[in-house]
Amino acid sequence: MKIGRQTQFVDCREAMGIGLGGGLAQRGTVSEGYCGAKKSDVIVISMSPSTRHVTKPVCEITAGLRREGINPSVLVLDAGSSAPPGASASRGGFGSHFGLKFEEIDRISKHKLCIIHLGNVKHHVVGKAKAILRYAPIKAVVVCQCPVTFEDFAKAGVRTRVMSPEKPETLGEVVEIVTDVVRGQNCPPKKIDEICMKVKSHMDWR
Repeated sequence: MKIGRQTQFVDCREAMGIGLGGGLAQRGTVSEGYCGAKKSDVIVISMSPSTRHVTKPVCEITAGLRREGINPSVLVLDAGSSAPPGASASRGGFGSHFGLKFEEIDRISKHKLCIIHLGNVKHHVVGKAKAILRYAPIKAVVVCQCPVTFEDFAKAGVRTRVMSPEKPETLGEVVEIVTDVVRGQNCPPKKIDEICMKVKSHMDWR
């Protein structure tokens, strides 16, 4: 019988980030989590850091997950700003278009569940989640600042746990939503608890 903490290892970023952000949380970087020899089943996806997209909530969310015995990997996207092309062409955006690299899709697809941290513009949130889940066959917990519903995702063609879109356009599926997590601000403990609870409900932790 073991008493005490369980050792976790984080295989840190493969390269220095080139964008804004403090320490290791910079664009185009990845850290893979291990617990002993077992790789993580959960990956947390963060937008690229910028003046509006600060990755601070992601750091607090991953710390909360580790306290609960969940050892996540973290992917900070190289092109995670603004909306993806075609998401809402009539509205303006901030900075470059959102996009995914083939290697980012491959990394995401190796996990069983992803947590996608997004922002406070509804059509950006839906469009980015759709772009990630279009090619990655994975369950997703969407964490964002703005109020958004399963219906919003289904209307855009995203598969969800609650309702099916008329014409599914994604391989992945939104299984949970956590709102009111403000970009760049401390993530309230009750929100971290909610995220951990919802993640655990979709994973086999035995």
